[in-house]
Amino acid sequence: MEHRQMAIYLLALILGMSLGSEPGFRAAAALALWPALASLLFITFLQIPLLRLKAAITDFRFLGSMMLGEALLVPLLVAALLKLLPAEPGLRLGVALVLLAPCTDWFVSFSLLGRGDSTRALASTPLRLLLQIVSVPLWLALLVPGELAWIELGRLAPAVLLIAVPLVLAVILEQMPKALRENLREGTRRLMVPLLAAVIVFVAGAQPLSLGELAGWLPSLLGVFAAYLILAAFLARLLAALFRLPPAQGRTLAYGFGTRNSFVVLPIALVLPEPLSIAAMVIVLQALVELLGMLVYLAALVRLFPDRNEIRVRTT
Repeated sequence: MEHRQMAIYLLALILGMSLGSEPGFRAAAALALWPALASLLFITFLQIPLLRLKAAITDFRFLGSMMLGEALLVPLLVAALLKLLPAEPGLRLGVALVLLAPCTDWFVSFSLLGRGDSTRALASTPLRLLLQIVSVPLWLALLVPGELAWIELGRLAPAVLLIAVPLVLAVILEQMPKALRENLREGTRRLMVPLLAAVIVFVAGAQPLSLGELAGWLPSLLGVFAAYLILAAFLARLLAALFRLPPAQGRTLAYGFGTRNSFVVLPIALVLPEPLSIAAMVIVLQALVELLGMLVYLAALVRLFPDRNEIRVRTT
């Protein structure tokens, strides 16, 4: 199933948007979405070594390059890309929300698949989660202050709880004996693809938005998301050269900058008022573009970050 993720998620999006024209399904999808999303977040947090902060801060060159990129350079890149979007508040807020939030799950998986340094990727995930909690609200206030003016803080309480409760449960389960914890992680990891597909169906079905309305913004959105993936890879190349990182760590930076935490910021988008409600669909679309982009990364980053030792092994 993991090898067919892209096809599964695309079918889920089409199915949800098709069924969303039926008021009965739209109401049912809105109710089913929250428990499905809570389950997905819990499984996502469960895969993260949340208590390994010490391991994450031992390599100052790698960590420094990643934090500089995620805390400053990526947000500046997002600020530039926002200027390419139409003046549609929900569109701009959705793009800002998703592109500002560092990923904590696909980042590790693709670092492993793409010959990155998966050990450092795994060790840094707690800090990446902490970083988005601190930096995303600050950058949103700087980049999209007009859009934030639409939001009443009281509306965000359900979204905060939806994120906080699975996170706390995952931290508690981190205290389990290692063997039990690893078995639980391995068992629940298999549920991520079907759960994510269900969330996509429910998000697309719950949104009062037709395919025709979304199509009008597709060129701008796809262009921004594609440009982000390309520029994120070259940003990682620049920082890897600046900090003199080995190729595997440079690739890990690229996977870190390229992947975003779409389904952690999704609960926030789901409680936005009507003028901003398209933000949820924008976030789902970004996740699909990102997944396709990661397949391109797997082939491209080996060339962008060449390793002489790997080349020597292949030619002997």
